Amino acid sequence: MRTLRPLVLICLSFSAFAQAEGVMDEVSPLQQEWATIRYQMPEAQRARAFEALEARAAEVVSRHPGAAEPLIWDGIILSTWAGSKGGLGALSLVKKARARFEQALEIDPKALEGSAYTSLGSLYYQVPGWPIGFGDEDKAETLLKQALSIAPDGIDANYFYGDYLYQQERYGEAVKVLEHAAAAPPRPGRETADAGRQSEIAVLLQKARAEIEG
Repeated sequence: MRTLRPLVLICLSFSAFAQAEGVMDEVSPLQQEWATIRYQMPEAQRARAFEALEARAAEVVSRHPGAAEPLIWDGIILSTWAGSKGGLGALSLVKKARARFEQALEIDPKALEGSAYTSLGSLYYQVPGWPIGFGDEDKAETLLKQALSIAPDGIDANYFYGDYLYQQERYGEAVKVLEHAAAAPPRPGRETADAGRQSEIAVLLQKARAEIEG
């Protein structure tokens, strides 16, 4: 029996890898469609498109109940749908997104380079605080720093922390973090998302530098 143990472990590892690959086969189209909607679709059409995409993401979540990646992407779609929708009706969407990210963290905090920490942190500094919402700037910074500890060179982790620092009027720190975000390596298969994010980084960098220069 002892001689079989390494073989069993190899088989189990291969099974887990194959399962992860299968999950990403379904998550990748969600990523690509999200980027198309977010960065290439007219703003007036985005809310309806995100609503349809979220329905697809929810189906992927239901097919992979033990996987963090679909939960993360369902949460990202919910939160960007909320941003496009606006108004009080968006609050229920961001609350659902928060729950998705928290579920993902319970399963695998390091999934997708700590994206659950990044996304949850971004919610905490962008959502209004009590009594309207659950926003909490201190909690946001803690979560964003946790994301950076997992993905120190990640474009999203650095962008959102830089945006947080800008919102806190910590402009010198924001410039440093955003410059690091601008130097992030490209992500294969995420070209549309990278191009859109780099545009956002450039705009925010310009604003932060202007604040420093007065």
